[in-house]
Amino acid sequence: MYLRQNPFPSRRPFAGSAASGQRGVVLLVALIILVALTLAGVALLRSVDTANLIAGNLSFHQAAIHAGERSTELAINWLEPNSPVGNVTLFTDSPATNGSGNGYIASRQDPGAGVSWDAFWSATLAAQATAGAQDAAGNTVSYVIHRLCDAAGPPQSVNCAKSPAGSAGGSQSAGGLGGLTNNQVYYRITTRIAGPRNTVAYIQTIIAL
Repeated sequence: MYLRQNPFPSRRPFAGSAASGQRGVVLLVALIILVALTLAGVALLRSVDTANLIAGNLSFHQAAIHAGERSTELAINWLEPNSPVGNVTLFTDSPATNGSGNGYIASRQDPGAGVSWDAFWSATLAAQATAGAQDAAGNTVSYVIHRLCDAAGPPQSVNCAKSPAGSAGGSQSAGGLGGLTNNQVYYRITTRIAGPRNTVAYIQTIIAL
């Protein structure tokens, strides 16, 4: 008896189908992971860009503050030699007759209720301010000096913000009141700095002279 090889060998259809199914699941998982990694990379890039933008804006703002401080010193250097009692210019200068040319106003001006300093500056103070040349960083500085008095005139005749009065020297009787002396008046220097990237900053300094 001769044995013949079966011309129709048995096949294993289920084994091949299982391997193909496994390869399809792996591909799907790989695509999901790739999408997740892509989204994470995009989020990281946006986070870095935002951090760089914030750091740049802070740098511009800090440069503007430094420029404003220099301008405040210029205002003080003009104000100090003109501050002795009896200086007619500091008593009488007003927005209409600002003969000093240094943004000086002998009476107080404040923004109204609900008005920001930026809006008040644009509407009123911009025409009265003294503007300096643009510095190397691109900052343009303007300032206004207000004497903190209700009106123009000598401090003795108008209501002004003054330093607390002190007792004059000399002997006094028990329980008696000493003479009061007060020659200092408060001045407010408002400085506006306009810089790159639409940077706008304000500095206010109060001095007593």
